[in-house]
Amino acid sequence: MEPEINNKTATVASYIDGSVRFPHVTAVATGWMLDFMFVSLCRRFKEGKFDEFNEALLTFQAISQTPSLKGDLHDEKKMICAFLARVMHGKQLDVLFEEDDHVMPLMSAAKIWSNLEQTVADESLFTTITILLLVQSVAVCLEKGKLSSASSVLKWFENNNEFPQKVRVKLSTIVTRRETYHPFLMSFSFSRLLETIQTYLDAYLEKNPSDYLLKAAEMMVQSQNIEGLGDVVTRDSSLSEEANESTEDRKTKRKLLSTKITDAWKPDTCKKAFVSLRRISKNELSQMTSRKSTDTSKITKTRKPPQKWTPQLDKYLEDGVKHHGQGKWSHILMDYDFEGRTGTMLKDRWRVLMKSHKVG
Repeated sequence: MEPEINNKTATVASYIDGSVRFPHVTAVATGWMLDFMFVSLCRRFKEGKFDEFNEALLTFQAISQTPSLKGDLHDEKKMICAFLARVMHGKQLDVLFEEDDHVMPLMSAAKIWSNLEQTVADESLFTTITILLLVQSVAVCLEKGKLSSASSVLKWFENNNEFPQKVRVKLSTIVTRRETYHPFLMSFSFSRLLETIQTYLDAYLEKNPSDYLLKAAEMMVQSQNIEGLGDVVTRDSSLSEEANESTEDRKTKRKLLSTKITDAWKPDTCKKAFVSLRRISKNELSQMTSRKSTDTSKITKTRKPPQKWTPQLDKYLEDGVKHHGQGKWSHILMDYDFEGRTGTMLKDRWRVLMKSHKVG
């Protein structure tokens, strides 16, 4: 057995240049994986795939805790992902990202966004997203029928963020008159918020390419002419490609890629205090007040346990299907508060309603 182990060790070592330390190679490879998950999160955000976004977020969080990942650029991407997570849950007021249960998802997103200003090349784009976050923080409360929460949101923004006086006055009037569908709210809609953030992400990815691993996988699929991912990772094919490259080419590519991964973009206002992706429920909040969290960077996927389906929830589901169409469960989840239910639960409930002929 021992010679076999030595042979395996020698085989692994043969892939690495003698002048390069394995921990350094691991750090670069881990950086590529983090970049791949960052691009995946941006893609899921653009597609509005709620469940897939949450799954990718868990993987991103696990990789981001690797000790070898150091640098402002990595921290910046963690903060952007934390921002996207809050926006994706923007219409779920029972989901909390901070210990203060008065700070709803979009309010927390605005808090992080103020620390991402130097990542935005277009100043007008930064201002637009800031206003959209404010308007939608109020609009979501009005949609849920929570007038007092809408008033609290305005007060919170007044104390924690700077925004145009005209906007504040306009929103105060809308809240006082309870004009849930005021044209001003419609012009700064939630869909517009998502589209504008996507514009920001496109510009950011163009300036900070994070797609090396994605492109390498795409080239592998194209070269093998394989549709399924299961057959893509083939050791023999990857080794043959390595053999075809000259030693000088590999060193040049390694140098260029290493520069991309370690190149740091340093925004002065980025603060690690807001990088947490952790979400807590109101039930858990009472337990947390008795002890301090030892690691605020972990994701805790907790929310109120689903209760029985009520006529109101069935009405939300029916209205959502009428607006978005059957099968668009992730979009429907973002429009209404389904008390912690998932897209699969919505699909199952819709089937029950269809069988009982309660919906057409």
